[in-house]
Amino acid sequence: MDVKNAIVAVIKEMVLPELAVMRQEQGEIKSTLALTNKRLDDVNAHLVDQSRRLDAVREELSARLEETNKRIDDTNKRIDDINKRIDDTNDRMDRLAADLSKRIDDTNKRLDRLYEVIVRREEHQQLETRLLKLEQDVAELKRRQAA
Repeated sequence: MDVKNAIVAVIKEMVLPELAVMRQEQGEIKSTLALTNKRLDDVNAHLVDQSRRLDAVREELSARLEETNKRIDDTNKRIDDINKRIDDTNDRMDRLAADLSKRIDDTNKRLDRLYEVIVRREEHQQLETRLLKLEQDVAELKRRQAA
C-alpha cells in the first residue's frame, strides 16, 4: 500500500495544483464568456434597433418618393396639357394666317381690278376732254369756213 499511497501523494502534489489552476482558468473563461455573450446580446439588440430605424427610414423615404413621383406625374400631365393647348393655338394661328393671307390676296386682286377701272376712267376722261376739244376745233373751223 505504500506504493499506492506514494502514487496518490505524487498525484496530489503534481495533478491537484494543476487541476486547481485549470478550475480557476475555467471559471475565468466562463465569466469572460458570460461577458462576451452579454456584449453580443447588447450588439444584437443595437443592430435590431438600427435595423428597425433603417426600415422606418426606408418606409418614410419610399412614401416620400411615391408622393414626389405623383407630383412629378401631375406636373408632367399639366405640361402635356399645356403643350396640347400650345399645339392647338399654333394650329389656329396657322389657319388664321392662311385665311388672312388668302383674304389679303383677294383684296389685292380687287385693288388691281379697281386700279384698272380707275385708269380706264382716267383715260376715258382724257379721251372725252380731247374729243370735246376736237369738236370745238371742228366747230371753230366750220364757223370760219362759213364766214
